[in-house]
Amino acid sequence: MDVTVAAFDVDNTLTVRDCVMPFMRRVSGSHVLLRTVVSQPLTVFSLLKNRDRNSLKTLFVSSVFTGRLEPEVNELGVLFASRVANGWMREDVMNRLRWHQAQGHVVILVSASLSPYLEPLGDLLEVDAVLCTELETDGEAFTGNICGANCRGPEKVRRIQSWCDSARIPMSSVRYAYGDSSGDTEMLALVENPNYVKKIELEMVP
Repeated sequence: MDVTVAAFDVDNTLTVRDCVMPFMRRVSGSHVLLRTVVSQPLTVFSLLKNRDRNSLKTLFVSSVFTGRLEPEVNELGVLFASRVANGWMREDVMNRLRWHQAQGHVVILVSASLSPYLEPLGDLLEVDAVLCTELETDGEAFTGNICGANCRGPEKVRRIQSWCDSARIPMSSVRYAYGDSSGDTEMLALVENPNYVKKIELEMVP
């Protein structure tokens, strides 16, 4: 069976803005994020200076989610996903996603965004799979840790490979990818039809 897969980054690709920090503010309030910066200014400065996005995210995830009850965060995630779907989507890239779906292509989201809201967003967009940064729980509350690696850069390709293996789809079927940043470089290099959408508007496909 011939399958065509299209992989979409989310933040600033499918959406017009970053989603991670706004969701963290929704969960904990801005004061928790500010307290993290104020209490560890040298660490935060060093991570920013070195552009260590993975470690910076780990730091804020720990501050925001440690001890938060899973049902509470997941409920906020559903509400946040609805907000994103109804007001933050980028029209040209969404049109391309719908085109792929109309062609019968398999559409997947591959993003460093967080699972509590990205999985509900995937449901709203009716995509076939969501590969993203997942948060660890102890069955009741979040531990403040990220499960595995942040879904960015080479990790995106690893996640796609793992998903293809489990779905019994060859990696060569992943023919389209859409991204906007250095975190998408490896994913874009993977496919025959890469689309770097930063500062361009995608044309309508007939």
